[in-house]
Amino acid sequence: MKPRTRTRTRSAARLSLVAGGVLLAGTALTGCGSADLDEAEPEYKAFPLSGRELTVDTDNSELEIAPADVKEVKVTRWFAGWTMGGSAKAGWEMDGGTLKLREHCDGISSNCASRHKVEVPRGVAVTVKDGNGTVKARGFSTDLKVSSDNGEVRVTDATGALDLSSSNGNVIATGTGSRQVKARSDNGNVQLAMARVPDRVETSNHNGNIKIELPRTPYRVDASSSNGTAKVEVPTDDASGHSVSARAHNGNVKVVIAN
Repeated sequence: MKPRTRTRTRSAARLSLVAGGVLLAGTALTGCGSADLDEAEPEYKAFPLSGRELTVDTDNSELEIAPADVKEVKVTRWFAGWTMGGSAKAGWEMDGGTLKLREHCDGISSNCASRHKVEVPRGVAVTVKDGNGTVKARGFSTDLKVSSDNGEVRVTDATGALDLSSSNGNVIATGTGSRQVKARSDNGNVQLAMARVPDRVETSNHNGNIKIELPRTPYRVDASSSNGTAKVEVPTDDASGHSVSARAHNGNVKVVIAN
């Protein structure tokens, strides 16, 4: 009788472990869902910057950046994520003159999303390197260089020199008073709306349309498309000190007078 009692105890223990495992698995599965940034609480951090140049290096985030009346680089972060059998977290640090914004999300199943707002001291030249996400920049009077591997680049009200590119996304600049503008996309549209007569505009596109809106004055224009139409509606003069280049491989090109 005693041996039989011990056997029943071991069987009950095994059943208890199995049931516990099912319960734990069920609990983990309840974490599954979408990463909702609208429900994420904002976090804040300020980073001292030595010098007048800043590089923002982000791997996977929506980014909004602008100059402001601040002495340090101020960052607001929203992060949301879930993971099953892994970890979900975000990191930020200043390494020399480079602000690194990182997202870590792994496991059997996971989903993370992040967004950052960066306020930069006025007079600082900025370079943005974004791996995956939309970049929005506004109000820069200093040089601004933005590149995205997979996301739209959108710039408004800039007066400093611009160098904008996306491997897979639109490149859009509006209200632009910059004298020098470079804009290119491998797979997306390029749209520039100039608020002031530029000295030089260079645009290129592999797969997408190009549209450049310019104030009325004569320009030296080079507009072409390997597989599409090229329309030039601004006054042209080969001796003009204002040059515009618009070259598309597979898409239409328009160089027109701004409304």
